[in-house]
This record gives sequence, C-alpha cells and structure tokens, in this order.
Amino acid sequence: MRARARRDPADFAAFVHARSAALHRAAYLLVGERGLAQDLVQEALTKTYVAWPRLRDPAAAEAYTRKAITTTAIGWYRRKGWHGERPVADTPLSAGSVAGDHADRVAEQDAVWSVVQSLPPRQRAAVVLRYYEDLTEAQTAERLGCAVGTVKSQVSAAMATLRRELGDLPDLLPAPAHDDQVVTR
Repeated sequence: MRARARRDPADFAAFVHARSAALHRAAYLLVGERGLAQDLVQEALTKTYVAWPRLRDPAAAEAYTRKAITTTAIGWYRRKGWHGERPVADTPLSAGSVAGDHADRVAEQDAVWSVVQSLPPRQRAAVVLRYYEDLTEAQTAERLGCAVGTVKSQVSAAMATLRRELGDLPDLLPAPAHDDQVVTR
C-alpha cells in the first residue's frame, strides 16, 4: 500500500514567501485592481494548499498556482459579468512639461492598459500570458486548458482590437521572446 503524501506547512509557507510577489503581479495583470489581485492570489493559494501533497517540487507548485490564478480569474468574470469598469484619476498632462516624453509614454501605456482591461477574459488572459508572462503558445494553451489554435485565435482577436482601438499608438506590448515555431515566407 502506498504511503500518503503529507502536507508540510513550512514548505508551503516558504513557497508563498518566495513567489507571492510574482504571483500577485500576474494576478494584477489579469484583473487590473490591487484588491482583486490579492483576493485572486489568496484563492489560488488556497487551492494550491489543498493540492500541496501532490505537488512534488516548487516548479510544479508554481505552475499549478499560476493556472489556478488564470482559471479563477476567468471564472470570476463569467460569474460576475464584470465589464472592465475601473475608476481612474483625472489628471491631464501638460504638453510643455519637462517630463513630456515620459508623460507621453505613461499616457500611451495607460491607453493600452485600458483597452487590454476591456478585452474579454480569455483574450486578456491569452495576451497577459503570451506577452507579459512571456510564455510560448503551447505553455499558454496548457495554462488556459485549451488548444494552441485557440490561443492563436484569442491573441489574434485581442491584437486586432488593440490596433483598432489604439490607432497609431506605438506597439507598447513587448514581443514574446520565443515562438513555438519559426515561420518563413
């Protein structure tokens, strides 16, 4: 008979301490609000703690937690019908400011972030995982629990929306550092 794996609270606490900032950043990118991101990480860590005896190494625990963050966020949006309404401070920037270049860049990033937050949950998750978390299409598909083709179509639709909504703003999303395959023309 196989011995049952044990849940070691000290190991779990060490994992949480080491990875909570990165997990919170990923959650924030998905939901766009600090408080919701904290709730999302807490819920994902609760799920991870329940699964802790099955998770053999820190990499498996991190992958499990990140997938829990993604799927939980998508579930929240489906259940609660959130539509991306976010309060913003109305702070107009002066054109002649000394920090004009920086201010312009911040305004552009804010515009991009606003449009990213208005994307449907699956498109937003695909963009965050591909461009901000720098995952391959296959890794993104695994996290989202879908096919690689679905990731491609979700990212394509999201990018079309970004281009349509943002017009001639520079491309502020970082390019993925690696692709699953090289396409030659």
